[in-house]
Amino acid sequence: MTLSGNGLVRLAEQIRDKAGARFVLGIVGPPGAGKSTLAEGLRDILNESGNVAVVAPMDGFHRSNAELDSMGARARKGEPDTFDAEGYVAALRRVREGRVEWPTFSRITDEPVPGGVVIEDEPVVITEGNYLLLDEGPWKDVRGLLDEVWFVDVPDAVLAPRLLERFLAGGRSREEAEAKIAASDLRNAALVRATRDRADLVL
Repeated sequence: MTLSGNGLVRLAEQIRDKAGARFVLGIVGPPGAGKSTLAEGLRDILNESGNVAVVAPMDGFHRSNAELDSMGARARKGEPDTFDAEGYVAALRRVREGRVEWPTFSRITDEPVPGGVVIEDEPVVITEGNYLLLDEGPWKDVRGLLDEVWFVDVPDAVLAPRLLERFLAGGRSREEAEAKIAASDLRNAALVRATRDRADLVL
């Protein structure tokens, strides 16, 4: 399915039709595919009629830069083991129970922000990230905690310029950014695409 302005409205209506006591939607895709933009667009449309939806990003579970440095993994930031997957799974379980203070991620400080969003009684929780369908390690428990998962994909020729712009805005040099994209992000994209067959819908 291709996404457009009207398509976004139709997708939001699909969610509204399914929302009950709590509907948890996962949006997954490679880095730079537009997951955050889609999640926030759906939230905004749903919330035009009231406090219906909240976005709970997987990026809030990035390990801190200090922890990554201790692991020797700062250069690989964004790969599966550079996230606190156990913490993410535990938070998803709590979402079913009620109020949760959920961490977000700052692209300015390049660090997680504790309690960046608070999930209260919204009937729809939208969580988005790269590894929601990964079937290994603690990630394998994520799919069973989501009611539906939608996969967002774009080709590498589109991803690479988006990621370059993101890294330059975050303060990296062009050389550093291009090296990170080639050595890590596009490899992550291939890993994530290998999981798309497990999604309920591909956009």
